[in-house]
Amino acid sequence: MKDSLKMISITVALLVIVSLTVIIYESVSNTYAGHVPAKTSSTVGAGPTVYLRMGGATFPAPQYLAWIKEFMKEHPRIKVSYELLGSGAGVSRFLDGTLDIAGSDPPLPHSVWVKHEGKLMQVPTLVGAVVVTYNIPGLNSVTLNLSGRVLALIYKGVIKYWDDPRIQALNPGIKLPHHEIFVVFRADASGTQQVFTTFLHKAAPDVWPSTLVGKAPAFPVAGSGRAAGGKGNPGVANLIKSNPYSIGFVEWSYALENNLSVAALENAAGEFVKPTPRSLLNAAKAAAVNLPKSPLGDFSSDENYIIYSSGKHAYPLVAWTHLIIRTHYGDPAKARAVATFLKWVAEKGESETIPGYVPVPDTVKQLILKAAEEVLSNSGG
Repeated sequence: MKDSLKMISITVALLVIVSLTVIIYESVSNTYAGHVPAKTSSTVGAGPTVYLRMGGATFPAPQYLAWIKEFMKEHPRIKVSYELLGSGAGVSRFLDGTLDIAGSDPPLPHSVWVKHEGKLMQVPTLVGAVVVTYNIPGLNSVTLNLSGRVLALIYKGVIKYWDDPRIQALNPGIKLPHHEIFVVFRADASGTQQVFTTFLHKAAPDVWPSTLVGKAPAFPVAGSGRAAGGKGNPGVANLIKSNPYSIGFVEWSYALENNLSVAALENAAGEFVKPTPRSLLNAAKAAAVNLPKSPLGDFSSDENYIIYSSGKHAYPLVAWTHLIIRTHYGDPAKARAVATFLKWVAEKGESETIPGYVPVPDTVKQLILKAAEEVLSNSGG
């Protein structure tokens, strides 16, 4: 009898230890659910938790982070992270398998798309604007008019002073200072920079050749002693704020966040237009008709239709920003998570749009939904 009671006591004690171990494990797992390991799915608590690693462009980062926050409230078992890497680094890490989804302002070049045709998809997810900002003491509350030609000459190093007759002619009635222009650009490879230099080339091809278009162009003004590069949109915004008589370009939301002055830019129709939700949408609608009909298509020329758009009252320095997704994910749970995120963006993202961005037109939302369906059908999801 004593032996039996002793055995029962030992069994109960072991059960208590096992139960406590499970409780502690679940508690620790839930506490660290926000930590995102490389590419894993695991069982935490009552169901599977899937981790999605995203990263790339800083241009859409404020919006992506806002979307991710709201998405995870509705889907707490899908943990999404987004690293601010720049478009170039994001695409590289996606292609080497480090990231599950890449954010890139420009679409993949045709040569890269051909190499990976059928294995990946691209979808525009947002319409954003690159804005030209300036810090001119005494004039920061004034909206300056600037053209692509004048900007090309500034970044070429040809126009050196704020009161240059070519700037003054665009701004009658405003007395501009005779002070050297401090020129700011991106120090890192970036989609924002490619969008800006594409605009310069389209607006003034005789001044800004195609050889100076890209994510990391060699700005001729860089060696003038009155120019500097900032890392990411935040770095450029900080340089503009801290250097009087400076000019630079950043994504619109960063200008709003930092209360920077924003120029009105001359569009293809000769109108000087400031960035507004309406002027961005005018550009997007005019460009959307030229997009591929499938997310598997070649999007490499889509920038040509939206930057310096022919749309009436369209802001000229507008761009799509893209997500790049695999057509097949080896883990069905991850495939379902990717598809769920894409569907949420298409169906609910518009209601969570923050200032500085504009939702894509409905025809483009259909491309995002097609991409979600493609992921599911190819991955056993």
